[in-house]
This record gives sequence, C-alpha cells and structure tokens, in this order.
Amino acid sequence: MAANPGLEYKDYYAVLGVPRTASQAEIKKAYRKLARQHHPDAKPGDKASERRFKEVNEANEVLGDPGKRKQYDELGANWEQISRARAAGAGGPFTGFGGPGGGNVRYEFHTTGDPGEFSDFFRVFFGQDAEPARATARPARGTRPAGGLGFEDILAGMGLGGQPSAAGRAAGPTGNAGRRVPPPAHEAHAEISLAEAYQGTKRLVEVDGKRLEVTIPRGADTGTRIRLSGRGPGGGDLFVVVRLLADARFTRRGADLERELPLTLEEALLGAEVRVETLKGGVLLKIPAGTQSGRTFRLSGQGMPRFNANGFGDLYVKARILLPTDLTTEAKTAAQALFDLVDQPSPR
Repeated sequence: MAANPGLEYKDYYAVLGVPRTASQAEIKKAYRKLARQHHPDAKPGDKASERRFKEVNEANEVLGDPGKRKQYDELGANWEQISRARAAGAGGPFTGFGGPGGGNVRYEFHTTGDPGEFSDFFRVFFGQDAEPARATARPARGTRPAGGLGFEDILAGMGLGGQPSAAGRAAGPTGNAGRRVPPPAHEAHAEISLAEAYQGTKRLVEVDGKRLEVTIPRGADTGTRIRLSGRGPGGGDLFVVVRLLADARFTRRGADLERELPLTLEEALLGAEVRVETLKGGVLLKIPAGTQSGRTFRLSGQGMPRFNANGFGDLYVKARILLPTDLTTEAKTAAQALFDLVDQPSPR
C-alpha cells in the first residue's frame, strides 16, 4: 500500500494508450489524436472530457520529452518511496532519492500544496513545472535537463496553428506561476484597392473553416493590422493584415497621394485651367504659362483620410508635357518661326 494514499501513481503510457516501447513518433501521434478528441472546444461543458484532456496533456508533457520520459521510466518503480518522503516533509523542504535503477538522480522539493494544473504525482516528479511548489532536479552527469511540450504545442498538434516556444516548452500549459498561457494569435490577410482604402470597406476572411466579416476602416494601408479579439482558432486573437493593391493613377505616401498630369505644349506654354481627377472627384487646376515638365502642384486635403485620425493628406500633381508629333511641313515652318522669335538660351 502506498504511504500516501492521496498520491496516485500515473501510468502515462496507459493514458496515451501506447506501450512502454513506443517511439517518440508513436507517442506524438497518440497524443494528437486524443487531444483533438477531448479538447474543450470540441466538447464544451463536458467536465469528464476536460479532465481527460488534462490527463492527456500531462502524459504528453512527460513522455513527449525524452529527458522527462527517461526520468519517469527510471523512477516510476520507486514512486512509493517518493510519496513517503513527500508525506514526511510536507510543508517544508525534503529530499527524495531514487532506489535501484534510479539513475543517481536527486530531487529536492519545497512544497506549498499548490493545486496547479497537474496532478500531485506530476508535481512530485517534476515540481519545477508547478510553482509555487518548487523543485530542483540535479540529473546525473551526461543526462539532459527535462523539457516538455506546452499549450502552443497542443494547438499546433491539433492543426490550429501557432509555434511552440522555448518558454512554452519549459513552463507547460500553465506557465511558471500556474497561470494559463493565452492561446497564440493568428493572422489573416486582406487585399484592398486604393478606392476601398479611401472609403473604407469590408472583407470576408476564412479562419479555421469559419467565414468572418471584417470591417476595414478608412485610411488603412499596407501593414495595417485589425484585431478581432478571441475570434482566432482556439479562442486566440485574430489579426487581419491589410495589403494595398497598386493603383494605375496614384502613388500613396502615407496619407499623401502623388500623380502625373499630362499637359499639351499649348497648355504648358500659354497657361490653362485643366481638370484633375482626385479620389473625391474632379477639381480645376490653374496651370501658369511657361510651366515646365516636372513642376509639382499641391492640392491641399485631396489625399487619403488619415487612419485613426481626423483630416486628409494632400495630393501632389506633377506636370508632364506631351510634345506634338508627326508635324506637317507647314507646322514645322510655323514652329521654326516661333523659335526664331523666342530667345531661349541653351539649357546645357
């Protein structure tokens, strides 16, 4: 009989339904199958399934890591000795030593009775993962410190995305202070035209098999991130990242716009009023006589709406003079007469 009846031995191999000779790949495969089956999102409100999910996670925390699995295999036969040491030293520090076959691994525990997310058996063996119950492990020379898989590994294993982190692997699904690690954030992408960015628009994005409608505010630009709290896989946040498509007429610079304005030789030489198309509509621009190609005109407030702010940017219009081509003999003669009258020094 165990010295401490409250400490129940956990057969992690039985929890995952694999033999003790199972490879790491077989353990991973069994864990993923059971995690999908018993995940709280799959069976909301099912307490038995939630307990089973925690057991599966705990088993994988140990067997999924070669270092912890080695310690578990070596010390599992001596769990009653560790239980007696735990009972004798409850409320203060004590040390338990593995018996025969223990691999000369020494554990020092400082227990506080913290319930945590793992079982008592897990905390006795791997107390460093369940603060404030603290433990230090001093492995024999040549052995590797124990790691493990965390909550993000669970999500990744179930096909819900997310990248396992070193901190997540070390702390497990509840972190270093018994607090549950929030689900990882996910990204979706939405392409919009310049006109849509000017007016604001909506997009449907598909995430985890669900279609979500996203409102994209006026003034959004490439790289704008729109957060949908709790709408991602596993209850994590979803960030919709905007990409602005190129426009044939306008170039965007923040809230400002740039465009070219073609002018005839007559308009540039003699001056004129020409219509300029903006995203708001057409406006008349007065072109002074003698306008040179490349001259830029600023149209205040005719740019993009400022994102999450009041007001608009400006529109910068660059003149581009188009010369007549295919001149007739008469036109060339008239042009030569003009140039004879104009005193224009060489620009070179």
